[in-house]
Amino acid sequence: MRRSCSTHLTAALLLVGALALAFASRASAQLMLVGNDEKVGWDDAGKVVVRAPGKDTISIVDIANREAPRIVASLPLMNSVFGPPTNLQITPDGTLALVANSMDVVQDGGGFKAVPDTKLYVIDLTTSPPALLTTVEVGKQPSGLAINRQGTLALVANRADNSISVLSIQGKTVKVVDTVVIGEQVAAVVFTPDGRRALAAKFPNHKVAMLEVNGEKVTYTKYDMPVGLWPYNIDVTPDGRLALTADNGNAGGSDGHVDTVSVIDLEASPPRVIDRVVVGDAPEGLAISPTGEIAVAILLNGSAGVAKNAWFANKAGKVVVLKIDGKKVTKVGEVEVGGLPEGVVFSPDGKYLYVGNYTDRDVSILRVDGTKVTDTGKRLSLPGQPASMRGAAR
Repeated sequence: MRRSCSTHLTAALLLVGALALAFASRASAQLMLVGNDEKVGWDDAGKVVVRAPGKDTISIVDIANREAPRIVASLPLMNSVFGPPTNLQITPDGTLALVANSMDVVQDGGGFKAVPDTKLYVIDLTTSPPALLTTVEVGKQPSGLAINRQGTLALVANRADNSISVLSIQGKTVKVVDTVVIGEQVAAVVFTPDGRRALAAKFPNHKVAMLEVNGEKVTYTKYDMPVGLWPYNIDVTPDGRLALTADNGNAGGSDGHVDTVSVIDLEASPPRVIDRVVVGDAPEGLAISPTGEIAVAILLNGSAGVAKNAWFANKAGKVVVLKIDGKKVTKVGEVEVGGLPEGVVFSPDGKYLYVGNYTDRDVSILRVDGTKVTDTGKRLSLPGQPASMRGAAR
């Protein structure tokens, strides 16, 4: 009898230990999302070529081993290179991933054409392997999205609807609770760290709109700030003092001329643009380190979407490193990466940087030491062309 009790106790302890280990492993997982678009490319003249749909994937990548990330799963879900590479994000607790698909592809005579979509995929990251949980209908051409630090609210910029969808997140339930009419096209959106405000990039109008957030109520204040030409992306420093915008300069593509990152002072009343930093040709990807020491702007640099014989055509894109010192932002370095770099993700400790190279179908792995960024020479191969990349909301 005593032996039997001991055996049962041992088995129970082993089960508890196994469950604890599984929970700890899941809790410590450090993931990023990569949206792979297999439908869109360009010909030698720089003209968009749209192919048949059905081969897109969303890759879920474990970056716990910083220089040897591994793909955990690749789900067969449509994703689009049209729009800023911030159409996806992981909730702060790591349980869910939200992915907006901006464009669908339909038959057009003997070929295909892209048309606005309205789908937002909700992926359960707690299952093994991760799986699609549900699909939510949002506005037309959902593009940049953001999840607040509290993990309770998400915003989605609907480019074709001139609006922002507001979604509540309660456990694994995600639903649209409101729509904010902006009246102008918005490409990207970001929360401030305290969750009380949000900023939206008005792409064709070269402005950033200020939003107030009170619980699930989001209000457009009608206060706009003039930034550089064609703001396509936006991020906020971890301390909430500054916002940066990637001002593409040419409606989403390269033109060979220099463009800027605009600096917004969020502590000023009202917030205002205090500087513009020249970075190079066509910044699109943008991210601020979790340490707050640096930001990176990802330059298309004429590496795709332009004629092969254009004077500004290049094989490689670039990572531009920006030092953040209080409210002063300065360019301190450049690193070449692959062709048509789009998305960018910092590791949670800020010591590594991952850049998706669309035409090379891989991810460049860069090392970060203070304000110095260097290429490790290592790359992660992907099952498709990385159109977007994002980690967890912070």
